[in-house]
Amino acid sequence: MSEELILVTGVSGYIASHVAKLLLEDGYRVRGTVRDLSDEGKVAPLKALVPDAKHPIELVEADLTKDDGWDKAMEGCAFVLHMASPFPDLTTANVPEDALVKPAREGTLRVLEAARAAGTVQRVVLTSSFAAVHGEAAVDPEKNYNEDDWTDVESPDLDSYTKSKVLAEKAAWDFIKELPDERKMELAVINPGFVLGPPLMESHKGSTSVNYMTQIVNRTYPAVPKLMFPVCDVRDVARAHVQALTLPEAAGKRHIITTDSFWMKDVALAASKEFRPQGYNIPTCQLPYFVVWMAGIFNKTYKNHLLPRLGKVMKVDNKRMVETLGIEPTALDCTVQDMIYAMIDLGIVRKAKKYKQVGSRAEVPPAANGEIEDEKKDKGTEKGGEEQEKEKEQEEEKKELEPEDKEEKDEEIKKDDRQPSEAKEEKKKNNEEQKEESEAEK
Repeated sequence: MSEELILVTGVSGYIASHVAKLLLEDGYRVRGTVRDLSDEGKVAPLKALVPDAKHPIELVEADLTKDDGWDKAMEGCAFVLHMASPFPDLTTANVPEDALVKPAREGTLRVLEAARAAGTVQRVVLTSSFAAVHGEAAVDPEKNYNEDDWTDVESPDLDSYTKSKVLAEKAAWDFIKELPDERKMELAVINPGFVLGPPLMESHKGSTSVNYMTQIVNRTYPAVPKLMFPVCDVRDVARAHVQALTLPEAAGKRHIITTDSFWMKDVALAASKEFRPQGYNIPTCQLPYFVVWMAGIFNKTYKNHLLPRLGKVMKVDNKRMVETLGIEPTALDCTVQDMIYAMIDLGIVRKAKKYKQVGSRAEVPPAANGEIEDEKKDKGTEKGGEEQEKEKEQEEEKKELEPEDKEEKDEEIKKDDRQPSEAKEEKKKNNEEQKEESEAEK
């Protein structure tokens, strides 16, 4: 299969770049679509993903909202990974439905039609979302959500992004079902939860996932709401796409990709454990209900989508991911910590003065000259820094003492601080008293 051509749409995306990297490392021929070939900020990093690839990545220009370029993009392709999709910044105001839902559905159909017309495509792997499995505000804590579940597009509390993912995926299934036998293609769908993990390009700072983690690291908010959602590692999602390309049992199926369901506080604690000692003030406190309720008065997203989910447990089945695709989920700590190291290395978030990691575990280039910013300034002062840390620990220990213990410790300190002459006088006095007591006993 490695000599057959694979098309990756929206190849500069957060997930798609990981998919392209995996394919190139495995020796596949990869063609990727970008909206603008003159955008060096995206094109250059793509070409540098795997410098020694057996087949250098090929890039073509194509836009989901236009017909131009898709026939050329699809020419000679045996497999298609359709990953391009409009993705709004969900932290801002609601995105108008016409600006997202219609382009997502029409863009998917445009790609599928081009694949059908090419006559060489055997299978399409579509990137959908867990939002297409369950995207309503209400959560049933007793239910274990799986691939048989579908979000109700008629639900009044759906946001534009969720609705777009449901309608785009449904349109894809309908398209494949209606193809004549002589034009049949296979379809496999990937439904990832909230994707975290290391970005590969600086341009990924605009993705919802990276933006979310940036806010955590920069302490944009002092606390996190009590929300639970399914989380997955971007590298697991990428591997799922590659596996779904050829596995016979993946055809005609949806595949939920998730490590597990986690509270937002779990994510923050995973970050804090590694980066608080390095000078990052990660918020790990729980945001009180009334604060979110108050915010909902001014923000419909908070009112309609966050409030109903506060404190609700969500259970999700990842059996198909593990048993069909053969992917063991990456641990949350590794996902979160690798993500932040990569964001620091790429300059998406700042380097704290105490940051000591040279390079990262995210397979991105290390810092310039192998040194961390401000590390030179710290050289020669490490001893002083250690002494300050020791004094701080002693001070904290002193504060924790019980009153009687504190008095005893203070008395010992006073004794130690006395002048040698005073100590000598007291010793002499004690000796004389002992001598008198001894004579009295006689």
